[in-house]
Amino acid sequence: MDYNQTIHLPQTDFPMRAGLPKREPEMLQAMYDKDLYHKMVGRNDGKPLFVLHDGPPYANGSIHIGTALNKILKDIIVKEKNMTGYCSPYVPGWDTHGLPIESAILKDKKVKRDELTTSEFREKCKEYALSFVDKQREQFKRLGVLGEWDDPYLTLKPAFEAKQVEIFGKMAEKGFIYKGMKPVYWCPHDQTALAEAEIEYQDDPCTTLFVKFPVRDDQGKLGRYADLSKTYFVIWTTTPWTIPGNMAICLNAEYDYVLLQAPNGEVYILAKDLAESVCKAAHIDFEASKVLAVLKGSAFERMTAKHPMFDRDSVILNGDHVTLDAGTGCVHTAPGFGADDFNICRQYDAAGLTHIGTPVPVNAKGVMTDERYNGQFYAKANDMVVEDLEAEGFLLAKEEITHSYPHCWRCKHPIIYRATEQWFCSVDAIKDAAVAACDDIQWKPDWGKDRMTGMITERNDWCISRQRVWGVPIPIFYCDSCGADIVTPETIRHVAALFREHGSNVWFDREADELVPAGFRCPKCGHTHFTKESDIMDVWFDSGSTHAAVLDERPYLHFPADVYLEGGDQYRGWFQSSMLTSIAAKGVAPYKQIITHGWTVDGEGKAMHKSLGNAVGPEEVIKDYGADMLRLWVASADYTQDMRISKDIMKQLSQAYLKIRNTARYMLGNLCDFNPDADQTPLDRMEALDRFALASFNDLVKTVREAYVRYEFHAVYRAVYNFCVVDMSNFYLDIIKDRLYCGDSAGRRSAQTALYIILDGMTRLIAPMLAFTSDEIWAAMRHDRSADTESVLLNDMPGYDEALALSEADQVRWDKLISVRDAVNKALENARAAGVFKKAQDTEVTLSVAEQKDADFLSGVDLATLCIVSRVTVTTEAVEGEKMADCLIPCTIAVKLSEAPKCVRCWNHNEHVGEDHDHPELCPRCAGVVRAEA
Repeated sequence: MDYNQTIHLPQTDFPMRAGLPKREPEMLQAMYDKDLYHKMVGRNDGKPLFVLHDGPPYANGSIHIGTALNKILKDIIVKEKNMTGYCSPYVPGWDTHGLPIESAILKDKKVKRDELTTSEFREKCKEYALSFVDKQREQFKRLGVLGEWDDPYLTLKPAFEAKQVEIFGKMAEKGFIYKGMKPVYWCPHDQTALAEAEIEYQDDPCTTLFVKFPVRDDQGKLGRYADLSKTYFVIWTTTPWTIPGNMAICLNAEYDYVLLQAPNGEVYILAKDLAESVCKAAHIDFEASKVLAVLKGSAFERMTAKHPMFDRDSVILNGDHVTLDAGTGCVHTAPGFGADDFNICRQYDAAGLTHIGTPVPVNAKGVMTDERYNGQFYAKANDMVVEDLEAEGFLLAKEEITHSYPHCWRCKHPIIYRATEQWFCSVDAIKDAAVAACDDIQWKPDWGKDRMTGMITERNDWCISRQRVWGVPIPIFYCDSCGADIVTPETIRHVAALFREHGSNVWFDREADELVPAGFRCPKCGHTHFTKESDIMDVWFDSGSTHAAVLDERPYLHFPADVYLEGGDQYRGWFQSSMLTSIAAKGVAPYKQIITHGWTVDGEGKAMHKSLGNAVGPEEVIKDYGADMLRLWVASADYTQDMRISKDIMKQLSQAYLKIRNTARYMLGNLCDFNPDADQTPLDRMEALDRFALASFNDLVKTVREAYVRYEFHAVYRAVYNFCVVDMSNFYLDIIKDRLYCGDSAGRRSAQTALYIILDGMTRLIAPMLAFTSDEIWAAMRHDRSADTESVLLNDMPGYDEALALSEADQVRWDKLISVRDAVNKALENARAAGVFKKAQDTEVTLSVAEQKDADFLSGVDLATLCIVSRVTVTTEAVEGEKMADCLIPCTIAVKLSEAPKCVRCWNHNEHVGEDHDHPELCPRCAGVVRAEA
């Protein structure tokens, strides 16, 4: 008889090698053919709502590894919530306005900007943005991300623009919007103001100057100490081109300042604590210099110095912003080029002490407009100023250094500070409420709260106007007669209605008189003719309005959102702009929790750049490994830290993926003849080892569910991986192989019941992470009637089951048995290495214990099956063998080759082989099974 035909070998079509790059697109298409997203959410109608609000990526270019990380994290959360008792819709969105799109159209040689109306140009921008929405949508879908891809939110949609105008109107009505002349970040290349969130810092080389300003009017205080004709205030600057804008010099009233006479006879007014470092920079012998006097900074207030390049004075002011970190303690003050400069000059002017004003000798293109450097680009003027100061004897010293300097995040060019008339949102007016709101928000990681409150606290206002055309117009009118700025609830309602019906192009297509309500009059003078604002809103105002335009407008969502999840850069971006608009318009924060992920870096922790050749694109990973491998990478590490990715990392991770995949494959193969509705063994009739396996799985469920709640997906991955390798492959599946292949029906069904419950539950647990593999496993399984067979996502995750938990006594029992098994395995490995045997089934083990109670405990256990050897003998007699003192049951273990005959069916040695007349080559167990199944 061919006994091989009686063995129950695993059978499955589930492939060992996934072939994900080839198979995933077919699976993806099937997901959308059956409208899986809407079914997943729809089955949860009536359950508690959980809203993860999507931060909009910019519709410009392809997705990169960072955006892939972001979208996969969100998808994991949404799927997990939909499988754990929530209804969690996911509405993806895009940021579709702004300078990068406008610049891309201007660079297109086919587009003749001068020949297009503003609306025609904006249509070109719209077409460009929508083309990248379509491109990115397909790229996000390829990641296995489910959502309302057929109806995303777009900031260019008329309904969105209308809602944004309404938010602006509410803020204006409360007095938070104002127009003012202030220094703002200004990009000369793009000729527009920038928000702080639009600034990147890069290390740039620069020339620092120590410049002498001759004392003009000392108010009778300094002549007694020094020759005024040789006395100078010394300022320090890293931006020589701003010297033409100098109107004042600031000293700190509380600091000590010296009149330091150098060996050449000149006297320099410097902060006492910085005098030596200035002398070092100027190559002046400090020891040979003489301190003529020490005066507080307050003593110099409202003295004047002569500007070294222009026929005007620079007034001496006192300001708390002056520090001793660097420089001279005498701060070059150009109110048109710096925030502190502007504020201190305005403070003195407002008090009637000075009449400085805010001269800005550089235009929107970065070209100087003063009488000396008129027509020169500011960067070129830099060198000219240095040359002129040196030639005219006012340059005390200069140094070449590298400093961190702000650049435009879009065009990458250096920016300048430039005072211009802009529209602002007053952060001062709402910062206390915004900071207080942070107390009620959950932050992951915890440091997020300090970062957010710190950034809000340090901010005074938000420049919301941009001098471009591709964006939402600022809905403000100006009276032709009295010049009043006009924004009223009536005009806002009317403009919002026009935008909702026609889109924001209507602002550019119609005259102002056609945009105001019929019969509208200036609230100030009653005039009826108007002009309109030409600036657009900062794109951060667009994305910062999504809480109103999306959460408030879609009835199946709610406000505030449960979670906002983005990268750490969004504390100065979307997190903050959303907070400010929501606090200003609604008085509450727009989110209950902020989750922050880190940056993506290469395998060595370095930033990725194409020029360095270390960039890894999501399309590369998908091409080589499939999207599920990218998803597993996202879940495998702590995303709150920087995430490393490289070919080596992905190769290592692919091995971990195969461990999980092939554990499932093994289970599938051994369930080939198992009908879950007919063949399951009741828990109380299952074998002890199978109940232990279920208890181990129950612990996994608890660990995984708790980790999902904490959004710690690396803990989910690690728990599942360890369960597959340690609990399943190295222990349970290894032990039950003999029973599955050769055991009787009752024993096989008991093991199969455990396998079915574990595989069913594990597939559900990994479904949010492994979008394709989980559905592939689910499709390969047979299910009981309670399951939805269409997709794993249409089922709930398993919960912790007290009925499966081990009692304390059972846990102690299994701890001891596993410890004994580990000790036997160690002895077997040592014996194998010594050449005693090749296969463990060919051995017999003698286990000597000192205590009779331990022998009694082990006597009722099938240790041969547990240890996968042919026989285990337990004795209290001493034996020659390997001592295992660390075992929970201290013992000595002897290993030898079995002399009993081998069963040809199960390959175990058994002294009773040959005793069965019909099956003389089989052990009694196998003979009985063959006879029963004949």
